[in-house]
Amino acid sequence: MALPNARKSDLLLVCVTLMAAISWMFSKEAVLLMPPLLFIALRFLLAGTILCVFAAPSLIRLNRDQLKRGAGVGLVFGVAMSCWVMGLFHATHVGEGAFLVSLGVVIVPIIARFVYKEAQPVSTWFAIPVAVAGLALLSLKNGFRPEVGQIFFVVAAFIFALYFNLNTRAANQRTERNRHGVEIEKVRIPTLPLTAIALMCVGTVTLTESLLLEAWAPTFSDFPPILALWIAASAIVGTAGRFLLQTYAQSLSAHSHGVVFLVLEPIWVAVFATLWFGESMAASQIAGCALIFAALLINRWGTLRKALKDWFRNRKTA
Repeated sequence: MALPNARKSDLLLVCVTLMAAISWMFSKEAVLLMPPLLFIALRFLLAGTILCVFAAPSLIRLNRDQLKRGAGVGLVFGVAMSCWVMGLFHATHVGEGAFLVSLGVVIVPIIARFVYKEAQPVSTWFAIPVAVAGLALLSLKNGFRPEVGQIFFVVAAFIFALYFNLNTRAANQRTERNRHGVEIEKVRIPTLPLTAIALMCVGTVTLTESLLLEAWAPTFSDFPPILALWIAASAIVGTAGRFLLQTYAQSLSAHSHGVVFLVLEPIWVAVFATLWFGESMAASQIAGCALIFAALLINRWGTLRKALKDWFRNRKTA
């Protein structure tokens, strides 16, 4: 029996979290060897070019409004990735950074409620103070003076939340009212061209930033072969594959509820960071991560409760 689209979307988002988590390792290795914004530019331009080759026929068929909305998604995504990679560059704990970025999962429904008037469960408002407490604990070791990397990660979380909302709406058909109250049909942007446009926009934004802010000469005068591997792996697995799969998963559901499965990403990142880099955290940092994870679960408690009920029901009938 074929899976319903909503369930298929959930399973694909779990796969997305694994791809995203391993990409943190590739990216951290790369930014140790080259300027961070240049790395993101190369990573996304390479991934975007690969997708553009396959998306060429559908890109040509997009109308002006679709191209404009796709570019808007990409520009927001580009700013978010700029903050993310600067956070990764300055981070002392990759696992901790992943938990901070995961705050975006709590912020997604808040933006959906206040910007797009999408109704949200009461659990969302209980999750916010728990997430803030977790964020505070992560900063206690500096006496409430967060590290530069932490600040970049938190800013990235807010912008990623906006990106997720924009991406979901761009990938789904919907009707909107303009300022004159007239209903306008917004035609969905197919998954492949939407992802290709977004990735190319990220590459363009970060390349421009890198040209203005970073020195390239040291990287290209002494380019270690292993760096090419990290760039290629990040572009193919962590970017082209991951975001194409994520956009497709979002296109299967018109709601932001599937974002609950993205809470798995920081868990995978923490595990991989321990195995890959031998990271460890202080007790207060672990407590902060635990509170942030608890906030993510509280935020989507309704979805989790329904999933648990279905699981127990299926076990009884098996």
